[in-house]
Amino acid sequence: MLVIVCPGQGAQSPGMLTPWLELPPVEACLDRAAGLTGVDLIAHGTTSDAETIRDTAVAQPLLVATALASLRVVLDADADTGWPALTAGRIDATAGHSVGEIAAAAVSGLLTEADALRLVGVRGAAMARAAAAAGPTGMSAVLGGDPDEVLSTLADLGLVPANVNGGGQVVAAGPMDALARLAAAPPTRARVIALQVAGAFHTQVMSPAVAELQDAASGVVPSTPGVALLGNADGAVVTDAADGLARLVAQVARPVRWDLCAATLVGLGVTGLLELAPGGVLTGLARRTLPGVETVALKSPDDVDAARDLVRRHAGPPTGQETAP
Repeated sequence: MLVIVCPGQGAQSPGMLTPWLELPPVEACLDRAAGLTGVDLIAHGTTSDAETIRDTAVAQPLLVATALASLRVVLDADADTGWPALTAGRIDATAGHSVGEIAAAAVSGLLTEADALRLVGVRGAAMARAAAAAGPTGMSAVLGGDPDEVLSTLADLGLVPANVNGGGQVVAAGPMDALARLAAAPPTRARVIALQVAGAFHTQVMSPAVAELQDAASGVVPSTPGVALLGNADGAVVTDAADGLARLVAQVARPVRWDLCAATLVGLGVTGLLELAPGGVLTGLARRTLPGVETVALKSPDDVDAARDLVRRHAGPPTGQETAP
């Protein structure tokens, strides 16, 4: 049983698109995505520096467009084939971390690719405005430590556990001065790593962005997912189209429970996990939270053959089950 996972903000890096542009149909996909998002994705994915692509309004469309283009490469599809035709019988489940959930929504068929790209353009710009209005805020990963002590420390500092990722990783969000105090005095046996994001995402700081995204989503007609789509809020499989869209909107100001997504994948009997470009972060988490599951991360086009082999061998429900839940 195969799951496709889509990375979230912080996975971007300067020049990450350069090698992908040599493969059809990536350039055509990104040109179209640029028009839908209002962001020059090819320039930002090839020549922009780290600080430029850290900008939320740039990073989020760049990540979603890159993920979707890389899946087309793996599935050997042109730029125009729709997702139902692409994924039928080849992908069993999908999930995305934070903004990656919008890419996963397209993979699942909840959203059309065009609607996903339009929404992520709005989402990125709205979250950038909300972060700017809130003053200096950010996010830091807390790795290791006693879980209760970690949460207690965050509460004492006025920080929010915005991402609970499993595998001993919690991401704290809030004011930069509080994050600095966390880094200076981390919980026992824990490390603190600042993330390349420009705001306290998945907290109430993002409430203004929720309102903007809701306005944009009001013109979207979602479809019942044809591939099992896991929600960030609780790891549940989304079965209702309207609920799935509402989750994408509310998620902006609510914590990501990637640990619960992993638990659902275990329950579904997933055997293979493919992380779309720019892959690496979610595959690393999977190695700690999904024992026995074979993983491939699309870090560069060199990984495409391994990804295609993974899809070929793992697509389909677990042995003894007729359909994926």
